[in-house]
Amino acid sequence: MANKLQITLTRSVIGRSQDQRDTVIALGLRKTNQTVEQQDNAAIRGMINKVAHLVTVKEL
Repeated sequence: MANKLQITLTRSVIGRSQDQRDTVIALGLRKTNQTVEQQDNAAIRGMINKVAHLVTVKEL
């Protein structure tokens, strides 16, 4: 596994369910095309899987 993940919100959360919106916020993303770096662990991977259709992920 990579040490860090670069996560970018590529699609809007408008019209998505509240749990998906909360997951995006928990990842540290607020605006479209915003990028954050998170540690690579099971919890973050689970959040990414839940909103995989909204984000792009790059391993660093």
